[in-house]
Amino acid sequence: MGRKVTVATCALNQWALDFEGNLQRILKSVEIAKRRGARYRLGPELEICGYGCWDHYYESDTLLHSLQVLAALLESPVTRDIICDVGMPVMHKNVRYNCRVIFLNGKILLIRPKMALANEGNYRELRWFTPWSRSRQTEEYFLPRMIQDVTKQETVPFGDAVLATWDTCIGSEICEELWTPRSPHVDMGLDGVEIFTNASGSHHVLRKAHTRVDLVTMATAKNGGIYLLANQKGCDGDRLYYDGCALIAMNGCIFAQGSQFSLDDVEVLTATLDLEDVRSHRAEISSRNLAASKVSPYPRVKVDFALSCREDLLEPPSEPIEWKYHSPEEEISLGPACWLWDFLRRSRQAGFFLPLSGGVDSAATACLVYSMCRQVCEAVKQGNQEVLADIRTIVDELSYTPQDPRDLCGRVLTTCYMASENSSQETCGRARELAQQIGSHHIGLNIEPAVTAVVGIFSLVTGRRPLFAAHGGSSRENLALQNVQARLRMVVAYLFAQLSLWARGARGGLLVLGSANVDESLLGYLTKYDCSSADINPIGGISKTDLKAFVQFCVEHFQLPALQAILAAPATAELEPLTDGQVSQTDEEDMGMTYAELSVYGRLRKVAKAGPYSMFCRLVTMWKDVCSPRQVADRVRRFFSKYAANRHKMTTLTPAYHAESYSPDDNRFDLRPFLYRAGWPWQFRLSSLRAEASRTWTGWTDAAPAQRTPPARLPCARWASPGPVSGDPAPQAGRPHQPLVSYLTGEGSVPSSAFKKGSNKENVVSGSRICVCGGTKSPPRPPPPSPPRFPESSLWALSPRGSQPPCCRVKLRWGGPHTLTFPPSAGEGAVGGLCCSPWPEAFPKKRNL
Repeated sequence: MGRKVTVATCALNQWALDFEGNLQRILKSVEIAKRRGARYRLGPELEICGYGCWDHYYESDTLLHSLQVLAALLESPVTRDIICDVGMPVMHKNVRYNCRVIFLNGKILLIRPKMALANEGNYRELRWFTPWSRSRQTEEYFLPRMIQDVTKQETVPFGDAVLATWDTCIGSEICEELWTPRSPHVDMGLDGVEIFTNASGSHHVLRKAHTRVDLVTMATAKNGGIYLLANQKGCDGDRLYYDGCALIAMNGCIFAQGSQFSLDDVEVLTATLDLEDVRSHRAEISSRNLAASKVSPYPRVKVDFALSCREDLLEPPSEPIEWKYHSPEEEISLGPACWLWDFLRRSRQAGFFLPLSGGVDSAATACLVYSMCRQVCEAVKQGNQEVLADIRTIVDELSYTPQDPRDLCGRVLTTCYMASENSSQETCGRARELAQQIGSHHIGLNIEPAVTAVVGIFSLVTGRRPLFAAHGGSSRENLALQNVQARLRMVVAYLFAQLSLWARGARGGLLVLGSANVDESLLGYLTKYDCSSADINPIGGISKTDLKAFVQFCVEHFQLPALQAILAAPATAELEPLTDGQVSQTDEEDMGMTYAELSVYGRLRKVAKAGPYSMFCRLVTMWKDVCSPRQVADRVRRFFSKYAANRHKMTTLTPAYHAESYSPDDNRFDLRPFLYRAGWPWQFRLSSLRAEASRTWTGWTDAAPAQRTPPARLPCARWASPGPVSGDPAPQAGRPHQPLVSYLTGEGSVPSSAFKKGSNKENVVSGSRICVCGGTKSPPRPPPPSPPRFPESSLWALSPRGSQPPCCRVKLRWGGPHTLTFPPSAGEGAVGGLCCSPWPEAFPKKRNL
């Protein structure tokens, strides 16, 4: 009896509601799987109708056409002698389910509904489907007449069951079920299931692939078994790109890896694996076997079929491989480029139009189109006839065969530098040089006449002429004049996108590309209806930090030296007047924060679910080495104020490639109000109170960051011997406070409880001892052989609302202790602070004193 099985999984570039195309791709995948000897074929989730139908799932047409495609598959001779596992919506007792339909030789074996629905982030499956909640239970499903006519069956099993063939047992999971805390494969494996299948509709997010792979390998390592994962690939009609990564694993090892990014519409993986390897792996896991003896059984659907052959001795089994991951820069170069390709060919447009400013964002967008051209040329070189046919349709030349990416880029990408009187020659030159190196058709024009005309209309009507701030205007005037330039660029972009090919004697129109990154969108640092308003935006879900790394990647891998100057230049919108011909406006100065800070705010806001107060509490710890609590509170206040004021811009955000977990996309991923009380009075007040309460415990002043030298660690303090803390009565006479203080670098304050003066003048804290020695979190370090002399230091008596003259001075030497006395003139409620300034240059910066 044979024991080696050949199984197949696939990644298909399905398109929502493209029933004809989806059917042909399914049939092609089955044909390839059979040609390679597979006896079981697994396809992606909802592959018959396409995953991204969204509210079309409500329509009876979607159910009807899915059944029609299923009937065509059941009748096709291609699906004979192989178990086919396809995905489609099914209505059972007037309830809609996301299902797997498993059939063999024209007979349906099992309809398995999804039990855990994805309902977070980009997913809304509970909106359209109901999860099957009856674990290990099935019931009869009465087939529609059109299916009965083909299968000659009246009813089939519907529910949570497994298939029992002559030689093994097969169980199904659907996408989200792999990610749940108690996945079905756990109990199925304990009940003897040896082959697990998972049909997914999982989209690409930067740095996500390892999580998916780890889930599969860990599942089979702990419980043993063969695991097949199928996934959709490509753009099926919206912001998501499904990134394939089909795989076959066994006992914690990978045996087949599918591509994550590819222009192939159909990709099939097969592997030949020995079932005895699964059985021997399980045999030695005693804890697994003990649990298996207690598990509740699954209903089994008997299948008169075997996945193995009787004589397979000479059949070579597949060997394990090591999974190859892409770097984030490679993911950016491939994922959005494939998304652009699907959008271009399926929209039947003739190319792209990109406003090229000479900055990092628009340069990165241009590089993505160039990367797309490189992938098209490579696919044609490898014999992909579908890609060749599509590109010939796009360029409207039936004999064209792309070989040079630069030549192809010149046919499908038009770039345009739109200068105003505030544009510099440097950005113009950088844009022109990059366009030459990637081969795009480049246009240079000046929009200043249009700007002058629009402002002139306003002046004619109102009798007043707005001025830039540099020329004496107010901030309102300054912002309005910047927005006029930005919005006119959008108008010009769409005009040229519609008519530039017409002017060149070519057919078709161009898709306008936007180039606003995820950080700018999050803050609203863009003009509503400017060049950020486009048809699609391939970088709208990518952070500025990742974009810079990607552009550097393009310098090295695409040989585009023009990008070096773009990376070195400061990010600027160039909407304000130049100063002596040089740019005086920068993005980070306008925003009041850096792009790196924006990424932190974005992840805390979305991923960590932090509001203003929670974000303040997190950042006080995260940024303790660079900011005081007061400064953290101010930065959080600045971010949330701008975020709230600009949130309305997210309602018109250009559809963008989803690549980040903190995207502010208002369409489906980030559902929040767009009208806020921008002052956040309750939240900001609480943060301010916490910041003020923390000031006496930190070693920071509120000086500007540029004027501050951050310490290696904030100072800390504790009582060296029993004594009162803040709020306790003053000590008895003759029993002074003895705080132990540790400093590393810089200046700081001892907590107020260390030197607080009592309310009773007879109990003035007198003779308090300060021991300048080791830190509180580690044993004191021995002094250096020749310790440097300390500078003169001062103990200041401070009132809660302001400073007073110093009450005493003392020379500090290594080792201490030193006795300091509060004079009666210090006043009620005075607190002491120890500061050393200037710090001795010869003293080691990171040694406890």
